Amino acid sequence: MPATDLVTAELTLTGRITTASNATFLGSIGDVAVVYKPIAGESPLWDFPRGTLALREVAAYQVSQVFGWNVVPHTWLRDGPFGEGMVQLWQEQDPAQSAVNLVATDHVPEVGWKHVLEGQDESGQMVALIHEDTPALRRMAVFDVVVNNADRKGDHILAMTDGHRHGVDHGLTFHRDHKLRSVLWGWLGDALTVEELEGIDRVSEGLNGGLGRDLAELLSAEEIGSLAVRCDRLRLSERFPAPSGEMSAVPWPLF
Repeated sequence: MPATDLVTAELTLTGRITTASNATFLGSIGDVAVVYKPIAGESPLWDFPRGTLALREVAAYQVSQVFGWNVVPHTWLRDGPFGEGMVQLWQEQDPAQSAVNLVATDHVPEVGWKHVLEGQDESGQMVALIHEDTPALRRMAVFDVVVNNADRKGDHILAMTDGHRHGVDHGLTFHRDHKLRSVLWGWLGDALTVEELEGIDRVSEGLNGGLGRDLAELLSAEEIGSLAVRCDRLRLSERFPAPSGEMSAVPWPLF
């Protein structure tokens, strides 16, 4: 379907995701399956301006495009049955794969996985939060630092059949203050790769051009300035950052 049709063709609702904290619907535009989050259905938050989450989701997609890693599925603003909102192409993940998991502490794999933290489950058993050690997930972690993602839960990572990893639910991003909360802390302190540094450079350069102009329609000038500072700091350190501040470094719930 042409891109213009995705904006103008009828959006038909087919279901609702009832576990989401904001109104989230499944729908279709012709034969294209989508997710629709109307601005009118956003729950008020104390630390994010009201009615801005859909704009932040679109901004996250635009930054993802400049990174060039296809982290965020195609996302745009358009009118729908409940007014203007964020629309995103539906992604059918592979149920046999999981990029993030909770396992018994004595069953943490020695190869191919990163250990994040340990705790007790509902039955009092000790479990470990782990995530896979793959280039695709590393790129997502870099993306999260740059966009200041305050809500990278395990279920916000979609494991695709071909090994690609999509990130979704980016309404809590681009805050001017440090808000990074993520389950992807396994590379803490590790050096960034050349590819990752080049991606950060593309975003920094884009802020002085087309990306900056596009984001100005979605974010405040202060938020864009903070985005630029995060890019500069990450580029200067050339390493995955450590948690900072007094707030939790992981979202809750984790999934």
